[in-house]
Amino acid sequence: MSVYFVVQEQVTDVEGLKAYEQAARASSLGSGRALAVDNSVDVIEGEWHGSRLVILEFDDEEAFREWYESAEYQQALPMRLAATDSRGALVKGL
Repeated sequence: MSVYFVVQEQVTDVEGLKAYEQAARASSLGSGRALAVDNSVDVIEGEWHGSRLVILEFDDEEAFREWYESAEYQQALPMRLAATDSRGALVKGL
């Protein structure tokens, strides 16, 4: 079953986020793929955190964990966390 890593972010350091994006490219998404990266979310309902939304799709939770826990991504992750105020969730598909 597909899983989706959904991240809401308020960017606090644009240059730091650019550095993260460069570093994150070194990590392979494997079976994963980016479905959406939006820096200007149009909120329709309720309160929203930040202005940036990222949705990544993976074949299953194992594939997500393989990427997220990889040495390459773990090296990049602190850069994103330092450059943003983030909320992330792993969501199971239908």
